[in-house]
Amino acid sequence: MPGVIKDCAIYREGRRTERTADFATALAAARADGDSFLWLGLHEPTQQEFDLVSSEFGLHPLAVEDALKAHQRPKLEVYEDSLFVVLKPVGYDAGTDTVTTSELMVFVGDSFVVTVRHGEASPLTAVRQRLEHQPEILRHGPTAVLYAVSDAVVDDYIEVAGELQLDLEELEAEVFSSNGGDTKNIAARIYAFKREVLEFRRATGPLLEPMVRLQNPGVPFVPSHARPFFRDVGDHLTRANDSVEGLDRLLSDILAAHLAQVGVRQNDDMRKISAWAALAAVPTLIAGIYGMNFTDMPELKWPLGYPVVLLVMAGIEFALYRLFKRRGWL
Repeated sequence: MPGVIKDCAIYREGRRTERTADFATALAAARADGDSFLWLGLHEPTQQEFDLVSSEFGLHPLAVEDALKAHQRPKLEVYEDSLFVVLKPVGYDAGTDTVTTSELMVFVGDSFVVTVRHGEASPLTAVRQRLEHQPEILRHGPTAVLYAVSDAVVDDYIEVAGELQLDLEELEAEVFSSNGGDTKNIAARIYAFKREVLEFRRATGPLLEPMVRLQNPGVPFVPSHARPFFRDVGDHLTRANDSVEGLDRLLSDILAAHLAQVGVRQNDDMRKISAWAALAAVPTLIAGIYGMNFTDMPELKWPLGYPVVLLVMAGIEFALYRLFKRRGWL
């Protein structure tokens, strides 16, 4: 399991004491020492690799199944010997303007924290490094790790929401520009943007209920002094959810405005086509009548008949052109 285990260390009184590969012995040592806990970090373990971990830590089979399969919604499950929390870290690729999500499972129990990561967008390394420089937080035990991980994930939500807001402002400016941009390209970008926001919402929305539960009494392994910290995370999450809702509403409004612009443009085009068709119809009608070659027709033998007819056609064309121009059809 060396490639699966990203880090495994004992923390005593908030300070890292040793890294170990024998997590079974390390867990026993941490439990024997009342001020210690073990933090085991795993990356995409297989079922065979995770069986040993689950047996040593006493993890519930249903939680183990969720941790292995991934593709879970954010949630909190309370079992007899542990808490099981699912988080969905979110990343933003500025090059492609896309949101990427991964999954992070956290097991919290008696003197241990087990984190299972799926995907690449994860703040675990940065969180561990930061906590190791803050022993006053780590001193609170496994719950401190759960708080720090949750806080980092939610802070990333706010950052990604800010990036999406900037992209939305650029898209909005393009939609409401004077030329309206490329109609097909803008519509495709709006729909693609809505899919990114939907993916983002799947990560942020369901997490609110677990954060509310962690703020309330009755959740094991979460002492009373830790609940205000989860309340702070919940406040940040609410702000992130409000940002996501605002992005979705603005995108719907922008799409509606874009479709209205397309409709107005099509109406303008149809008016122009109708106006030019009317201009072409008048001389065609008159020339068609005089082209029927009947013997008895008005002004047929009059020397000035031909130029008069041309002048009449030109006069009607000019009058129609002025009329259509005044009404904005041309």
